Amino acid sequence: MGSSEVVLRAATADDHDQLWGLFATAMMFDSTSSDLDREIFEPERALVATDGDLLVGTAKALTRDLSVPGAVVAAAHVTGVGVRATHRRQGILSRLMSRQLREAPEALAVLWASEAAIYGRFGYAPAARNVSYEINLHRVRPHLVPRGADRVEELTGEDTAAQLAPLLRALQSRRPGVSGRSDLLWHKRLQDKPEDRGGATPRQILVHRDAAGAVDGYALWRGKMNWAVEGPANEVVLEELVAIDPTAYHALWHYVLTLDLAGKVQYGHAAVDEPLQQLVSNPAALVRRLGESLWIRLTDVSRALAQRRYASAVDVVLEVSDDVIEHNNGRFHLIGDSKSTTCERTEAAPDLTLSVSELSGTYLGGRSLAEFAATGRVTEHTPGALITTATALTWPVAPTSIEVF
Repeated sequence: MGSSEVVLRAATADDHDQLWGLFATAMMFDSTSSDLDREIFEPERALVATDGDLLVGTAKALTRDLSVPGAVVAAAHVTGVGVRATHRRQGILSRLMSRQLREAPEALAVLWASEAAIYGRFGYAPAARNVSYEINLHRVRPHLVPRGADRVEELTGEDTAAQLAPLLRALQSRRPGVSGRSDLLWHKRLQDKPEDRGGATPRQILVHRDAAGAVDGYALWRGKMNWAVEGPANEVVLEELVAIDPTAYHALWHYVLTLDLAGKVQYGHAAVDEPLQQLVSNPAALVRRLGESLWIRLTDVSRALAQRRYASAVDVVLEVSDDVIEHNNGRFHLIGDSKSTTCERTEAAPDLTLSVSELSGTYLGGRSLAEFAATGRVTEHTPGALITTATALTWPVAPTSIEVF
């Protein structure tokens, strides 16, 4: 059956289990949805493609916020995208993604790309990079923690999420690329079903308390037994570490790097400018691999550019093209700095010409417009406009995401 006979429609609550099964099959993982997954599901934010009575494609979004340079804004968190294998190469994915983008109420959409070659076709661009660490604990030699930084303890109890949530919100005010969590999403994040542990220990929740006893940092980790010829070499998986105070950051990392009987730590959500590098005497033991995390897509250019702040003053006319969203085509006068921003349509001559993809890639401040100009994807019409605009779009703190959603 051809794609013209495949119908796209909004999902209903009754579609959840089929959507979950289709996505699990497309991604080739074995998982059964839970009551919590059904609670989190937003049918009004999901699209389905049907071939007769058969569900053959899906794309959904979560209503969440995202930290961007100088602000925290609403962002469509796109996930659960998949097409049944029997209906590939029929344009179903293109129809789903294009409609989702046009209907998104937020000014930007964000996703993790399972297949990088797909999403660039729809104007998405990688805007944040993450660093995966594999740390050799026998060689890393961590520096001693400062005096008074030993208030580290394990956290248990039903109010765990309530104690950790303020720290995540504080991190959003400091680093772009961090997604907020509702109470339901915190519940899901802290779930620890035995079948999901992969043979590792139950999750440990570690916190650091300041002098007044308030929690100012946390780490989620688990371990897995391993034995080498020379003795114990257990593996530690650090799932998440959030600390606002430098002392808390140092103390939590010191705890993780000095765990008894452990030989290796794996951590997959570090930033490019992760301060960990300053806390060890042998950075070579921090084996690092660079990868892409968040892909950004501006769905409303004017509104998106006005929502963020800029590292330096900028006054520029951008001529933007967009093959998917018609209202993004045109010229926009951007005036902004670190405190306020306006961005409005104009008929003035452009200083720079580019597509929505380049704007999306630089939106979180981690990539430079000059990178795209070097390959002809940004054209400068007014001398000096590229340097001024590229500098303004950057941000002192590298963007990164601490979770895959």
